[in-house]
Amino acid sequence: METYHGSEDTPLWSWRAAVPVATVQPMPGPAVLQPYDPAWPGRATQLLAAVERAVTPLGVGKSYEHIGSTSVPGLMAKAYIDLQVIVSELPPPQVLDQALAPTGFIPTTGSRPDSPGVYRDIPRGSEVVPEEVWRKRLFVHDIDGPGAAILHIRLSASPWGRYALWFRDWLRAHPEARDRYATFKSGVAAEHVGDADFDDYTLAKTAFFDQVQEQFEAWGRRG
Repeated sequence: METYHGSEDTPLWSWRAAVPVATVQPMPGPAVLQPYDPAWPGRATQLLAAVERAVTPLGVGKSYEHIGSTSVPGLMAKAYIDLQVIVSELPPPQVLDQALAPTGFIPTTGSRPDSPGVYRDIPRGSEVVPEEVWRKRLFVHDIDGPGAAILHIRLSASPWGRYALWFRDWLRAHPEARDRYATFKSGVAAEHVGDADFDDYTLAKTAFFDQVQEQFEAWGRRG
């Protein structure tokens, strides 16, 4: 296999052949919320470091962040660490899959064909952008084990990348909003306690985002 170490202007993947990596279709069961665990940020840091080492040679990585409920101190959450990598462009699937394989992150198809946020984020927010910027990739790590994590690979042009950070930081700065979100999530989890997966729970949570999108978006833009 020919290998080229790339240059500032040429991503490594444009010169390297790729070996297919298997995908995983997790069936994690319904959403089970747990009290905030102070160990979550440390686990996120370790996983992000491994991901950054894997993605950097591809020449597309822009930022690496711990997002989602496990990134907000005091907020109950599913015990899945959510991570986000912002890229200037999405490498070919097989190349990205191969690069991340040593980290333990495996591409996922989602629990079912209509699983949200696997290959494309659901558009939201005030920004008007081309449809293609909502494209993404989703990976999972030890999805049924103690090191469970989910990795979102998003384009730098995608508003979702900004929204994920603004929402996280807004909840950190507004404990009353964090607690309202916790109460909302608890109610939704109870409604979906018998589900085979947490896709419908995830979709139902968008009602809270609809309520607060304008608030956290305005707050994020001021920052």
